[in-house]
Parts: sequence; C-alpha cells; structure tokens
Amino acid sequence: MKKRMAAWAAALIFTAAGMGMAGEKIRIATEGAYPPFNFVDESSQPKGFDVDIANALCQEMKMECEIVVQDWDGLIPGLMARKFDAVVASISITEERKKSVAFTNPYYEEAGRFTAKKGSGLVISKEGLKGKTVGVQRATIWAKYLESVYGADIVKYYDSTESHNLDLKAGRLDAALATSFAMAKWVESPDGQDFELVGEPVRDKQYIGEGVGIAVR
Repeated sequence: MKKRMAAWAAALIFTAAGMGMAGEKIRIATEGAYPPFNFVDESSQPKGFDVDIANALCQEMKMECEIVVQDWDGLIPGLMARKFDAVVASISITEERKKSVAFTNPYYEEAGRFTAKKGSGLVISKEGLKGKTVGVQRATIWAKYLESVYGADIVKYYDSTESHNLDLKAGRLDAALATSFAMAKWVESPDGQDFELVGEPVRDKQYIGEGVGIAVR
C-alpha cells in the first residue's frame, strides 16, 4: 500500500510542478454525490473514501490542497480546462478516458451490481430485461455496459446514483445499475431496505476498465 501511495503522490507532485510555482495550492475535484466514496455532509463539506485518499496524499506530499465538488459530467472537461489539477472521484481507468487524461495506478477495483425491489423476480438477461427500465448515471462505465450489452432502449439516464435510487424507490424504475459498493450500502440503508442486489456482479474489463485511478492531465 505504501508503494502505491508513493506512486500516486509522485503523480500529483508532477501535477503540482506543472502549475509552475512550488507551494501553490493543488485543487482536487470530486463528485460529491457517490456515497460512500464521495458525498457532501450536513456542513456542506466533501467527505468519503475518495476525499480521504486525496487528503492523505496531500499530507504525504506536505502540500496545501483544496477539495472542490464538481458534477460528474464536468470532471474530465474541468480537468482539461485547468479548473483543477487532479480528479479523485472513483473514475474507472478505461482506454477511452486514457485518450484524454493520464491515470495513476488503480487504488481499488470495482464490480457493478443491479438492484431491484425485493421479490421482483427480475432476471438479469437480455430476455429478462426486455421491456424493463434500468436507471444508470450518464457518462459512466455502467451506462456504456448497459447500452452495449442490453441496448439503449431499456436505459434511463441520471445525473447521479442518488437520483436513480430515488426513482427506483418511487417505483419509476425496474432496476438500477451502479458499483456494487455503492448499491450494497444503499440497500442496507433505511431508504433501500425494500430492495436487494440481483444477478451476478458485472466484472467484464472490456467495459469496466482496469480499476479506479486518480486522473491528471
């Protein structure tokens, strides 16, 4: 773990060097709407595993950092536009994204899980999802997976996992797809207590990439 932390820290040091002034504050973006990885608490402060990773790196580098919250769709465009210097927001390392940004080594690997109402009997297959509506966050690996494997006609897009979970709870969706960590946490919460994970974990690296990394220019 220490070796990996050193590698990530080195990547951010290069980012800081590119800013042109030693000691200049590093701006690190996260989404703030993907619990337990990143979210905004009651005091409007960014929290979560991604934020803890970012703060630990800044402490290791002995550099001042500012964590900023940015909508998911604007993370990579904002990085390219130099609005911030790195993105720590559970971004999966994919070949498509590597055309635009550079990534550190992965700091965790993920799998996807479908979630549906308990007792729904939903079968995760092309036939089982025919005519159903599945919620997913737009511009994510899970959206790409649904479109490619099951067809875009079953997909309903949302700005965040929180948004599709609200619609799932309200009965406007038959299922939702997101990372297994996030969905497992949700079904254990009071809001998700009537729902369950269904089907097998989605682990196809053709769609989910090489793991989650920190994005830099």
